[in-house]
Amino acid sequence: MKKITINQKEIYNYSAPYIIAEIGANHNGDMELAKIMIKSAKDCGADCVKFQSWTPTSLIAKEEYDRNQKYDDSPKKHFGSLKEMVEKYYLREEQHFELKEYCDSLGIDFCSTPFSYAEVDLLDKCDVPFYKIASMDLNNYQLLNYVAERNKPIILSTGMATLAEIDNTVNLLYKKGVENIALLHCISIYPPKNKDINLHNIPMLQQAFGEIPIGFSDHSFGFSIPLASVALGSCIIEKHFTTDKDLPGWDHEISADPFEMKIICEESKKISESLGSFKRIVSEDEQAKKDKFRRSLVTTKSLKAGHVLSANDLTSKRPGTGISPDLIEQIVGRSLVKDVEEDIVIKWENLQ
Repeated sequence: MKKITINQKEIYNYSAPYIIAEIGANHNGDMELAKIMIKSAKDCGADCVKFQSWTPTSLIAKEEYDRNQKYDDSPKKHFGSLKEMVEKYYLREEQHFELKEYCDSLGIDFCSTPFSYAEVDLLDKCDVPFYKIASMDLNNYQLLNYVAERNKPIILSTGMATLAEIDNTVNLLYKKGVENIALLHCISIYPPKNKDINLHNIPMLQQAFGEIPIGFSDHSFGFSIPLASVALGSCIIEKHFTTDKDLPGWDHEISADPFEMKIICEESKKISESLGSFKRIVSEDEQAKKDKFRRSLVTTKSLKAGHVLSANDLTSKRPGTGISPDLIEQIVGRSLVKDVEEDIVIKWENLQ
């Protein structure tokens, strides 16, 4: 079974999930709000907070800005043009170091998604424990090659990608010497329809990629879908996070709030632990229940010594300290060596 290690936490299929609270741009350009969100994510039990590292010039071309795009597939209406939003929401270089230092003080991992070489270098200076590659860049081989040179784990979202495209990217990373790879099943719709989420892609990806750790990057409302993914072996959960779903911005409405994030963090670990083994095991505690809960063969009437037992002489009742009812055929036809009363558990020493 392949594993990746992030800050001494081993991550592998069916392990307790590594929870990434995706703040992204939900800080809305406000560092105090960003710190409130980091503290809240830590209090909820998240392992990591993740941001997005782009500038007004590193991700979007002038042609796109000129169309005054608003990305109206998001459920919340936004202020102004795309360019105005990007200018307000992007994380400045010095703010990366400020947030990294704050995360370190709280004991929660800091990471961000780069969208250019400069941002890869910036995150390297921040000593992020892994690189997260957005779905949009799964086929951006130039960026992937540049990230691969950093010799750190790479977590790759797979939204919008065919299986062949995912395979090509994994092979590219292997050829670059990257061993620590994890894939996130992802649907790049905000939010997706339930019928389009296809959680069965999680075990499919496990099988297709030789037990590479497979997680889930979730854009659905609420917490039920990411929790369901854990039952299928998801070992990483990335979930957008906010302290207030009514805040302006791209992702607040589809983000988990602290109530939902706490449930994801706590219940996912319970689910993972409860999955247990593929082997049928009767625990010591359950074994001890047999004497109380199972049944034994019991007489239906008072019987004399020498009586030859028939099926009508016997029934089964608790406790399970006597002869098991599945052995009745070995008992019928045997003689009693002493008198027995009605409704008494038959013992082997009662029989000839």
